[in-house]
Amino acid sequence: MMDFVSDDRDQLRTTFNSAASLYHQARPEYPAELFDELVRLAQLRPGDRLLEVGCATGKATIPLARRGFRITCVELGADLAAEARRNLGGFPQVTIVNEPFETWEPPQAGFGLVYAATAWHWLDPAVRYRKAWELLCESGHLAFWSATHAFPAGGDRFFHELQDVYDEINEGLPPGAQSPEAGELPDERAEIEATGLFTDTKIRRFGWEIAYTAEEYIRLLDTFSGHIAMAQWQRDRLYGEIRRRLAERPGGRLSRGWGAVLHVARRRYAPSATPRANGHDGAATSDPADTKET
Repeated sequence: MMDFVSDDRDQLRTTFNSAASLYHQARPEYPAELFDELVRLAQLRPGDRLLEVGCATGKATIPLARRGFRITCVELGADLAAEARRNLGGFPQVTIVNEPFETWEPPQAGFGLVYAATAWHWLDPAVRYRKAWELLCESGHLAFWSATHAFPAGGDRFFHELQDVYDEINEGLPPGAQSPEAGELPDERAEIEATGLFTDTKIRRFGWEIAYTAEEYIRLLDTFSGHIAMAQWQRDRLYGEIRRRLAERPGGRLSRGWGAVLHVARRRYAPSATPRANGHDGAATSDPADTKET
């Protein structure tokens, strides 16, 4: 995973808005078991007020809305927010707000859960934990997770074989890049607890696989910040090679492994004596689902 300075984070996190029409159909669904565990660990009850940060098109909102929660969603991208409103039109208990989380001022705080799905890492690290703490009720919880590339043992080698094309277009993996299985994905427990704002952190890992045709996979890549930011010649070369190589495979498909690391932490009644509100050195990271294919 590559690190970017703050300006790059701010620029890259806006790229998803241009993919609003693709995002909902191309991005994977999160496992139902993840939501079941989230509800259990955060001790949620139907009717509780939840705050989702960076809802995009509502991939993580819909499963929780179906469970009867009242949800306020704060989404930076105007087109993504509009898509979310369409997708969640059947849930009157869901409200979509088109604003940056860092500067948003809610009419009422006291949420039972503040959560983010594949969005937490895009938030300003100097703001996110402190603001979540301030918006939660005394017994509330913070939760976040991401859908990221995982590599099941004995899984499809297509992604490793494709690295020569990424290298050719100057988008290769950084030195020392890993290919973890879902159960080996790193967690952010130390970062959470270093803030002094949260405690009793629980970690759960989930893994699944999805088969893609060439066109389905290219649509997925077109929702990743790094691929959206590529020059057209880079995408043409990469996507042409994906089509060519999959056309030579029986069935014309690849299998991609996915992983998610669910973090659930309880709000401290009062911050510890020496909290670090960012829990972090200030560097931003790229989309974990957006390594150089990997």
